[in-house]
Amino acid sequence: MRGRQEPYYVDYDADFGLSGLTEAFTLSPAPENTGAALGLVTAKLDAYDRECPVGSVDHLSADERSILGYDTSHDDWGYAEELREDVRGLVESPLPDEAIQAVWRAAAGGGWDPAAHGMSARDWLRRIDETCAARPPRKIPGRRPAPSSWWGAWRPAADELRDDVVAEIAEIAETRSCRERSAGSLPSPDTLSALEEVAARVHPDLGFRLLLRALKVHSVRIEKARYDRFQALGERFGHPAALIDLGLDIAWPPIDTARRDATWDFGFSHLAGQAHQDWRESREEIRKAAEGDIGQTPGSAAAVLLEDTLRLLRSALPDAAVTALWAGASDRPGSTDGRDWLRLIADVCRERLREAAPAYTPVVAPARTELAGTVLREVRETAPAVMDKVVSPHWHPVPATDVMDALEHVVTRIDPDLGFRLFLRVLNTLSAPLTQEQYDRYQAIGERFGYGEYHVSDVEHLIEAG
Repeated sequence: MRGRQEPYYVDYDADFGLSGLTEAFTLSPAPENTGAALGLVTAKLDAYDRECPVGSVDHLSADERSILGYDTSHDDWGYAEELREDVRGLVESPLPDEAIQAVWRAAAGGGWDPAAHGMSARDWLRRIDETCAARPPRKIPGRRPAPSSWWGAWRPAADELRDDVVAEIAEIAETRSCRERSAGSLPSPDTLSALEEVAARVHPDLGFRLLLRALKVHSVRIEKARYDRFQALGERFGHPAALIDLGLDIAWPPIDTARRDATWDFGFSHLAGQAHQDWRESREEIRKAAEGDIGQTPGSAAAVLLEDTLRLLRSALPDAAVTALWAGASDRPGSTDGRDWLRLIADVCRERLREAAPAYTPVVAPARTELAGTVLREVRETAPAVMDKVVSPHWHPVPATDVMDALEHVVTRIDPDLGFRLFLRVLNTLSAPLTQEQYDRYQAIGERFGYGEYHVSDVEHLIEAG
């Protein structure tokens, strides 16, 4: 959230502030009077209060909480404060009341018009502010807020983002393409001008979020390039990807497993990276990974995971090697059974694709073999440093030599791309020491494969000092 200083243990990943409130108005029947409209404000605040803190400690006794440093804290910067900050920004701004009214109507869908009930836009916002001010902070069991804010230090200044948001709004205002108009009517020029004023003279974050709400309300189809810019802006503001995605009509390109849209890892190696101590290698866990389409055409995550899985299934890799490979990449040895595990993954991916992209026909593209020799050299260079290591030595131990042999098979006989991604995972599992030169070479290989910005950096912490 913009401006949220504490507590840090609350993870609110939906829209928030005034833009989140306007969403509530678009999803509800039009209020009949001012009291009913303010009731929607209260309901939105109530919904936030019911959100559970991250890593809830409700199950711990008072003594256990005290020992671990947890206690009951006041949520002194919650949804109500976010909403008040947005509201006060508009009320105290130099914008004419007509501009604020236009922005409210566009973002809230026109279901509640303050003017129709004898109020100016500023009067309506003041009523919202009064409702928030009368609400006491909620008390939540969780770690007490730290005295300083990492978010406050990281958060970009408004001036760094203002021009980019204004430019997006201005470009939309100039857009009159048949494609965008065919999927929905653009907000009026006056509304877009008012949104531009909000971004320029109040706060670019508020202007950005209200722009998104207006585009969603008007069902404006957004091209992938513009969507990518929206996501980049959202990331700079510190917003979750879902704040941009949910309700936005995006003109997605067809699924293409060769296209690299993921910022981090993807496919079979990504699934392995999701494994953790409480993982149960179940359909539900696979399904979560197969649905990870943030920033991609729906079904893409499942399609890429399915392609990786089919490569392994159709290969000559022995079942024991499949098990060792999964153990090394996931640090979860002994819990899967070779190809039966692969068949389950493939089944879940096909199920997801039938729902998300029924017209898509899975195809395993030819492997990119031009980097096989390069990747193989990196695997073999690392092998001596880990030959005495064991994956999970105290629980179903798997020798690192078995894992490295399986990796060589994948690189040379199945797919160097998949092999390199699994190799990066194995490096983490075995805590393999790296030199800066090795890491730089890995970055170069990742770039040639088209990996996302943060993919290879997942092993950067293994670089030894000196």
